[in-house]
Amino acid sequence: MDGNTIKVLQITDTHLFADSDGCLLGLNTEESLKAVIADANRRHMPADLILSTGDLVHDGSTAAYQRFFSLMNSFELPVYCLPGNHDEARTLMDIPGKGLCQSVDHAIHGDWHFIFLDSTIPGSEGAHLRTESLQQLDALLHTAPDTHTLVCLHHQPVAMGSRWLDTMAVDNPQAFFDIIDAHPQVRGIVWGHVHQELIMQRKDVRLMSAPSTCIQFLPGSAQFALDSAPPGYRWLHLHPDGRIETGIERISEMPGSIDMAASGY
Repeated sequence: MDGNTIKVLQITDTHLFADSDGCLLGLNTEESLKAVIADANRRHMPADLILSTGDLVHDGSTAAYQRFFSLMNSFELPVYCLPGNHDEARTLMDIPGKGLCQSVDHAIHGDWHFIFLDSTIPGSEGAHLRTESLQQLDALLHTAPDTHTLVCLHHQPVAMGSRWLDTMAVDNPQAFFDIIDAHPQVRGIVWGHVHQELIMQRKDVRLMSAPSTCIQFLPGSAQFALDSAPPGYRWLHLHPDGRIETGIERISEMPGSIDMAASGY
């Protein structure tokens, strides 16, 4: 691999609780995150940075964020954190002791520009990109027109094919894609939220989601339903020529049991 290639891991939707024994539909989310971290360390280190694309915690508590930061800092890499609909964005921004975890609007690593968008609506599970966020996206793209760019957000900007899940997609995708289409340096868009993997191509842009480090949603389901697939994460190799190599890793088995009959969470 070219020494200038940026190696990225997307570790998302960790849903930690204030209590380390906290479970989501029966699964201990801290233990499942630890299993994913161990797998990533075994398969994909060294790497250059981590993308944590929202729902870092489930209950918005300071204790859960502190536990998240401690676990993610074990990578000893920059960790870029986005808020999700289960996060408390202000707590995430203001809490001390983040270490290498950070919430910023953009960063440049090597030949790649990373732009981070907040798609959350306070008090809602839905998604919207505010006018200010779209203007900032356009402005940041104008600052680096010749730098390959990866845009990151929590919610999906395209339909996933699950009726219940797509009620929580970005509600103004055309305004978003109008900006993306005007800037050919954008090579990829990644998001969390959907607890499942997707990879597709829109024009010259790779669109990607990743599995959660805890429970998984059943793809293509009209109603809320869980998948039996184990937790996982996405890896990306971002090449100096703008190419993206990517794939999904999953741990070998579910680290505990989940309530497969659950109708929501």
